[in-house]
Amino acid sequence: METESMFMNVAASNATRLDEKLARIRAGRYQRSDFIIADAKDADMGSGVTTAGPRRGPGGAVAGWKSRQDYLDGIAAVIAQDIVDIMLVSVSNLERLQDAGLFRASKIKPAIRANDATDCWGGVRGGSYAQPASRPFRTAVLSRVMYGTPHAFADLPVSGTDLGLYSITFNNDLDADMLSLEAFSAFRRDAAEVGFKYFMEVFNPNAPRGLDAADAPSFLNDALLRSLAGVSKHDRPEFLKIPFNGRRALEELVNYDASLVVGVLGGGAGTTRDAFELVFQAERSGARLALFGRKINLADSPTALIFFMRQVADGTLTPKDAVAAYHAELVKAGIRASRSLDDDQQITETPLQQS
Repeated sequence: METESMFMNVAASNATRLDEKLARIRAGRYQRSDFIIADAKDADMGSGVTTAGPRRGPGGAVAGWKSRQDYLDGIAAVIAQDIVDIMLVSVSNLERLQDAGLFRASKIKPAIRANDATDCWGGVRGGSYAQPASRPFRTAVLSRVMYGTPHAFADLPVSGTDLGLYSITFNNDLDADMLSLEAFSAFRRDAAEVGFKYFMEVFNPNAPRGLDAADAPSFLNDALLRSLAGVSKHDRPEFLKIPFNGRRALEELVNYDASLVVGVLGGGAGTTRDAFELVFQAERSGARLALFGRKINLADSPTALIFFMRQVADGTLTPKDAVAAYHAELVKAGIRASRSLDDDQQITETPLQQS
């Protein structure tokens, strides 16, 4: 009993905001403050030198590319801010962050990109890897990722995590989609062996075969649900992450199965209004999570953007008012805005305009 009590106390002390929010969502006690925000700092899994974004000179012109250390410093700043619920990174960068002790006292859940299928390789300059139908591939070794995760019976240095993102893309291409599903099955077996958990990302088709663009949202919903129908509850994803293909498509998926926690991915850089509208419209449509990559990484002030995302998610600011507040914060901090306030108030992404 003493050992069991010790284990329960350690487990409780290691609970992250993600654990707490998912527990309330699954119990039917969701409030807007439970909306989950994730920062996707895993761009190095699909690109190289350009990963961290452009480095700008005094006049704002691009003067080269930020370094890996710049990228890690940006991640450290977001962790220190302590607003996001998940920090998604590559295994190699997680090791650097864990070695620095940045997650040791944090309520942010670290996660790794557990696979890097070929449609994620679009950041390789001069490359064309992302053009053919997605092919499955995994760099991360799950047993290595799990190493060092703290437990009740050892005081080990933290060097891993037990959560990762697994992405899959369906293209209405029988051979390509079967290959992806077989790789997904192999991943679930490997994850089960070491107790690794995952959340599932499904992209829109990158090289669709015989698929009308208007049918892509419903095709994605059906292909996703079909791929999970034969998966036991022990091997199912913790939550889903899909493109925001409009309110109707998202509500259709959310309403089909209440046991699925559905989230949206951030997409391209867009405007600041696009970022805030995505949070607002996705939450209103039943999503319980949003994961942002470029929208945060390429912002004039990533931490300010995250702060106002949280305000929009909580319902304390409208998207329009949040954009104005964000620009006021840039002025206060002496940061030159990339766009004028009027330009940044524009909704430029089609699904957001339609919803």
